[in-house]
Amino acid sequence: MNFVKDVNKHEEMWERQHELAAHKVYSMCSDLGGFFLKIAQILGKPDLAPAAWVRKLVTLCDQAPATPFDAVRVVLEKELGKSIEQVFETFDEKPLGSASIAQVHRARVKGDKRDVVVKVQHPGVEKLMMVDIRNLQIFALYMQKTDIKFDLFSMTKEIEKQIGYEFDFKREANAMEKIRRFLYDNNRKSPVLVPRVFPNLVTRKVLVMEFMNGIPILSLGDEMAKRGINPHGKMAEAAKFNILHSLSQAYGQMILKSGFFHADPHPGNILIGKGSEVALLDYGQVKELPDHLRLGYANLGTWYSYSSQV
Repeated sequence: MNFVKDVNKHEEMWERQHELAAHKVYSMCSDLGGFFLKIAQILGKPDLAPAAWVRKLVTLCDQAPATPFDAVRVVLEKELGKSIEQVFETFDEKPLGSASIAQVHRARVKGDKRDVVVKVQHPGVEKLMMVDIRNLQIFALYMQKTDIKFDLFSMTKEIEKQIGYEFDFKREANAMEKIRRFLYDNNRKSPVLVPRVFPNLVTRKVLVMEFMNGIPILSLGDEMAKRGINPHGKMAEAAKFNILHSLSQAYGQMILKSGFFHADPHPGNILIGKGSEVALLDYGQVKELPDHLRLGYANLGTWYSYSSQV
């Protein structure tokens, strides 16, 4: 493509190639499932891939192939020890979204008028994903016999460890409540909304939590267009500033003050509600910094602030 001298035509040609490649990667990851859906989620970030890839792959964050409802029912009733009808007043068979490890359904618990979200793990996904990762480890060991100087095997072991945490919804529920309490206790108003867990309806493969009403952050531009709002106007710019401020404040407090933070802020996990309120979802990936690291990062920020003023 270097023979094309016109810059705009050159970019258009690359854009078409990126769209073609994105479609192929999307199809492959969708068909293979398991760990390959995780790879698609990782690649679908603006700082890692071309815009065409991000637009296509980010849909797998919440629009991955879903498990049929009959299989969802089996998992739910086995985990909760009761039929769906005994636990829920209403239960939408069509999922709100589906990702690599689980899918979510809207429902209402018996005796409670509030809507909830029921997160259900895909049957067999843990075994499938761990097989994928161990195959990747074999490949990493083979590659390390070449001239590659990077420790690929250790990296795959860390991936195995971190992704393994996501299969334990009890751990996720505890993390969600810990972060929720911290943000709500340390602010007059929490910078982000964190779903409340229903502790009596949490197992290793099922998690029931408060329903959060909002628009996925990547759909915000389309929603503004529907409402006739200029995406570059004052109203849109103010909304963007408020969203960025809320996320920055929440992560600043989690990382620098608590040391325990949500570690998977991809677009599928961020909802925008009324008044530009931000809801942060999915606490399967969390990290805890030791105090010396947390304070080190805090002091680094203080030093940078001081040096920029000198």
